[in-house]
Amino acid sequence: MRRKLTILVSAGTILAACTKARDFSEDYQRYEEAFRQQNPYTVHWVDRDGFKLHAREFLPATSRASGPPIILMHGFPDSSHLYDRIAPLLAKERRVMAFDFLGWGNSDKPADHVYDVASLRRDLEVLIDHFGARKAVLVVHDASGQPGIDYALDNPGRLAELVLLNTYYGPSDKLVAPPAIDRFSTPGLARDFLVFGAERSDGRWQSGLMDQVGQFFADEAARDTYLPVFAHQALEIRPAFFGLNRILRHEIALREGRLDALRRLTVPTKIIFGAEDPFLNAEVAREFHEMLPNSELHLVAGGGHYVQLDRPDAVAALILAEPTQGR
Repeated sequence: MRRKLTILVSAGTILAACTKARDFSEDYQRYEEAFRQQNPYTVHWVDRDGFKLHAREFLPATSRASGPPIILMHGFPDSSHLYDRIAPLLAKERRVMAFDFLGWGNSDKPADHVYDVASLRRDLEVLIDHFGARKAVLVVHDASGQPGIDYALDNPGRLAELVLLNTYYGPSDKLVAPPAIDRFSTPGLARDFLVFGAERSDGRWQSGLMDQVGQFFADEAARDTYLPVFAHQALEIRPAFFGLNRILRHEIALREGRLDALRRLTVPTKIIFGAEDPFLNAEVAREFHEMLPNSELHLVAGGGHYVQLDRPDAVAALILAEPTQGR
């Protein structure tokens, strides 16, 4: 075993010396400047236990918001830019807040922080308090489903509505893990070696992340625009990515004990899934719909895992529509 580990570590050292990451900072700066010119927003730096969370607030330009504020939560390995195509559409009618979790986007990224679902939920609660959102619409995607749903279960009176976009919660045989997530969340020597190499080989890590993230789009134009945006942060998000993957399977198993409570959740819930997502797929959406008594199901044609970037008009319209009364 020791000899095998030595060979793997030596191979990882060679691997680390072989590649160099591409600098996407100029691409990101051009994108961000153009986006902000077209879609004005206010930046908030929010105190979070000695760290800073980056949040953006979008407001209707000519009239007062006519309904509860909308809080947008991203998953991984992305950032609040996941909502850049729908935040301006939602802000035509509502106050909208999009934020980067600790470890992601433009928020602080402490290397020794414990990145788990409790940390994600703490971020959410800090943002809700900062914005004074007493009754909000909470939109979750991917890994933010667990902290968002946990918050809804514990604080149903604080939410006007819950929106699930291609996400997951507890154990399910419908879930299909993306290849990179599967590799980095499977305990064992192979995972440890992957982390070792990814921490030292910037180029291979960045290209691997881009390959995986590229599979999350169904729309090629959206992929071309946003893949460089997410690649820009690829090197800095490694501690958060490795941390969340390390506990991913455990966190899913833990929520088996909350499924009965989920079946009793009365918060109006919209399940809006990209129909072309092969991972958090249409069967996962249907399972949520069967489980949640006050839910409506929408499978968006032409939308992949990043349905809010693939089909922004359709997703925004569904979020803004009045909820129906359950099934």
